[in-house]
Amino acid sequence: MSQQDNLSGSNSTGADPSMFFLTGIPGLETLHPWISIPFCSVFSVALLGNCTLLYVIRTEPSLHKPMFYFLAMLAVIDLVLSTTTVPKILSIFWFNSREISFNGCLVQMFFLHSFSIMESALLLAMAFDRYVAICNPLRYATILTNSVIARIGLAALARAVLLMVPLPFLLRRLPYCGSHVISHCYCEHMAMVKLACADTRFNNVYGIIITVFIVGQDLMFIVLSYVKILRAVLSLVSKEEQLKAFSTCGSHLCAILVFYIPVVLSSTIHRFGHHVTPYVHILLANFYLLFPPMMNPIVYGVKTKQIRDRVLLLFRGKSF
Repeated sequence: MSQQDNLSGSNSTGADPSMFFLTGIPGLETLHPWISIPFCSVFSVALLGNCTLLYVIRTEPSLHKPMFYFLAMLAVIDLVLSTTTVPKILSIFWFNSREISFNGCLVQMFFLHSFSIMESALLLAMAFDRYVAICNPLRYATILTNSVIARIGLAALARAVLLMVPLPFLLRRLPYCGSHVISHCYCEHMAMVKLACADTRFNNVYGIIITVFIVGQDLMFIVLSYVKILRAVLSLVSKEEQLKAFSTCGSHLCAILVFYIPVVLSSTIHRFGHHVTPYVHILLANFYLLFPPMMNPIVYGVKTKQIRDRVLLLFRGKSF
């Protein structure tokens, strides 16, 4: 902790800092080498799983369908989220490389928040895909054409970029005349706002509005889609047909839980867990960042027969 104090003291004079310093996990600095083991393992699984998923979807013609196109987009998002943050986290754990430029911090923050918003949008798009497949199966191919899928992907990208573009400019206008030490493993909007020595109410309000708008809107439409799906499934006469319909939604429901449960848990503890030690907040934030990219390819690989069979053939050294 003395090194952190020295960094704070030696970088507390510039109003426009060229350098920030990341602490890693405050309070657990001595355990960083050990903590890096699960971090590196999860990162490796996420890279391997999502790259394998993309390869399988690209090379297998039977997977060139709307659901798998959305899944490929999700894999790309998870790869960007992982590679944007984890290499720097591991460099802190392994080499004590805490420095990050102010511009580099803004870029990392922009990619982190933008692609998190895109992931939420993709989960909503996948809920719409399941709704059309179950409630309007005869019109599925005519509704979800390749051009529609491309437009949905571009809309998700545009929404994320438009909402996040103001953040770097809002942060640039703030003076940083105090400590330049960020008590986190990566650059995150509110962690940077806390270092500013000016009125940050607009930044705080903007961050809250964006979070509530994105999570609230996307979750509302996802729940609405599944209410309609549930009604359609329960109207089926055969139990076998009902189970088959539910099974097609299993992977997507798991992906929703994997993404939103850590978000809600982290936000709840951050807002109301005032007596929770700081490293618990940081660990939860990292869990929210690392867990979905690792689990999504595993969930879809296990639950989706076409992907599972193709991956097994791939690793056995066979080809179609």
